Amino acid sequence: RIPDGQRVYAVGDIHGCADLFGDLISAIEADDRARGPSQTTVILLGDLVDRGPDSRGVIDAARDWSQRRAVRILFGNHEEMFLKSLEDEGVLRQFIRFGGKETILSYGVTRDEYLEMTVEELQAAMAARIPSEDLDFMRSFEDMIVIGDYIFVHAGIRPGVELDSQAPADLRWIREPFLSHVSQDPMCVVHGHTITDAPDVRAGRVGIDTGAYASGRLTAIGLEGAERWFLEAQ
Repeated sequence: RIPDGQRVYAVGDIHGCADLFGDLISAIEADDRARGPSQTTVILLGDLVDRGPDSRGVIDAARDWSQRRAVRILFGNHEEMFLKSLEDEGVLRQFIRFGGKETILSYGVTRDEYLEMTVEELQAAMAARIPSEDLDFMRSFEDMIVIGDYIFVHAGIRPGVELDSQAPADLRWIREPFLSHVSQDPMCVVHGHTITDAPDVRAGRVGIDTGAYASGRLTAIGLEGAERWFLEAQ
């Protein structure tokens, strides 16, 4: 359950899809108004950046929304790669392979510039063109949020490990043994990171990454008391 008087919306991996994110913001706002007064919290489950065409636009929209209502944001593995790529050329090469090129282009590096730059030059261009405000905003993201009987993380948790002992690497990157674990715990984990065609509702967990950048569908879950419902932008 979510504590009485509260309502929670959690949004799956946005991955640079600013248009879908804008539509889902509108859908959540309309749904929240229709359900009546509540202490409402919105949680973005991480991976706001990479793969889709407008990571900068997603960061701008998330920051703007967080100034208008209670929005909490989780730190995903793609935010981790993004920030580390500014200092580590090896991570930058990995970042590029996993959708970072689109993020870099969204910050004003042209395709021709991108193709002509060495890794060192690209790293310097990123440092020059990505606003420090955006980097500080991402550094403020959280690793785990607990509300009532729900645990919100980007990727999952390691079975058998107490919540306060979970490693950030697992919270941001884990798949197995989390995904196949049949939980007997009364707590329920809401997560993204692993793409499924529709919300993946299992014993002890709900996955809501529906692959927005590839499927054109961005999913959110709504929670109030013992009720659950889903919203989708497409």
